Amino acid sequence: MTQQIKPQPGIMDIELYQGGKSAIAGRTDVLKLSSNENPLGPVPAAITAAASAAADMHRYPSTDHAALRTAIGEIWNVDPDRIICGVGSDEVLQFVTQAFAGPGDEIIHTAHGFSLYPVLIHMAGATSVCVPERERVVDVDAILGALSDKTRIVLLTNPGNPTGTRLSDSELARLVDGIPPHVILVIDGAYTEYAERYDGGLSYAATRPNVLMTRTFSKIYGLGGLRIGWGYGPREMIDVMTRIRQPFNLSVIQLAAAEAAVRDTDWVADCAALNAEQRARLIGALGQLGIATDPSDTNFVLARFADKQEARSAEDALTAAGILVRSVAGYGFPEGLRITVGDTDQTGRVIDALNQWRTVA
Repeated sequence: MTQQIKPQPGIMDIELYQGGKSAIAGRTDVLKLSSNENPLGPVPAAITAAASAAADMHRYPSTDHAALRTAIGEIWNVDPDRIICGVGSDEVLQFVTQAFAGPGDEIIHTAHGFSLYPVLIHMAGATSVCVPERERVVDVDAILGALSDKTRIVLLTNPGNPTGTRLSDSELARLVDGIPPHVILVIDGAYTEYAERYDGGLSYAATRPNVLMTRTFSKIYGLGGLRIGWGYGPREMIDVMTRIRQPFNLSVIQLAAAEAAVRDTDWVADCAALNAEQRARLIGALGQLGIATDPSDTNFVLARFADKQEARSAEDALTAAGILVRSVAGYGFPEGLRITVGDTDQTGRVIDALNQWRTVA
């Protein structure tokens, strides 16, 4: 009898990812606010650069991503030799978990961190240690209390998703100071550009030997469909991660688009300003409807209803109005809906639909 083919331990414990819905049967006016995408679309300069680069798609891309790393270094005032680029920040997170953790090791993450973390931990063969948050904010004491001799990595989403909350500067400093030298702290800052007066952990990654910062082009730059991200940290750490990076992991189109996008700082500033304005408007309107929210440092708002039934009722009403938002029951918030912040007209459409729902309900 032939031996049955079996996957590695832990693989079948991974739940398949479910992306945000993007279509409603019978409607052509669907407003997708379920995936935290930029309502203004991609950086225009990136579209032009991608179209130009398409003529060279028969050529292999660079293996060192030098032009993109140089551009990131110039814009963010960091050393390009300490940057690693990946297929979204997801791949950079995969590099660090696979390079520095394995069977018998532990990786700490919080209850409402990025949903990919358990997948990456299983892939590395490490043990997941999930700690609770406090009032939808990362609990530094819970993380520090979970540290052990087996801990190799702490994965921190800051600002969080789907909470939208961010650790205060003092609490982040306390966490950084409390992480022992043998443990890597990864500050996952996909939404950093939407948070005012916050560098996404860049200053710690620049000065601490055990801190890695990750960023993405998927959110404010509007390049989610191209999948590009980067990480910044100690040179020794980046060198190790680069050794397991596939040499051609980013295409000529990805590299060209990302370089053009990161250099268009005016576009980023305009998008951040629009988001801050409409985020405040949405939070204010939700408050007037008696729907709880927390301050958000992202491009979305976590709306918390009275219970699961009320959240479902509101989601149904929004869907009937052609608006898709994200139910976050799977993130531990059965009473919650995550609503991406849109432009002025889109935010108005959401507010109108919820006002109508509250009137009928």
